[in-house]
Amino acid sequence: MIMDVSRLAAAVTDAYAAQAKPPLTQELIAQVRDVLVKAFEAEGGGSSGADRLERLNAALDAFETELDAVVGPRIASLDEASGAVTMRTRSEAGQPLRAFGGQ
Repeated sequence: MIMDVSRLAAAVTDAYAAQAKPPLTQELIAQVRDVLVKAFEAEGGGSSGADRLERLNAALDAFETELDAVVGPRIASLDEASGAVTMRTRSEAGQPLRAFGGQ
């Protein structure tokens, strides 16, 4: 059985918040969850797993870009049946990872 969107978004949010720098406030955690719910809902029925991860990671990119004060990992895998989320740390080679002061 596939978990509902809000539970999947909460699982991803928890995994993201555990590694985000600086630590997220409850308000920011709620914002991340809302962004992820919208990304899940925007996908339609025919998306592949890779498309879904790309869309969710793009939503995290947009959240960080808008806020310009938080950095965190990206989703490597998501098991919809169990809600298990694996995150991967981004390297500084491709993305600026420091929340303050740039490279």
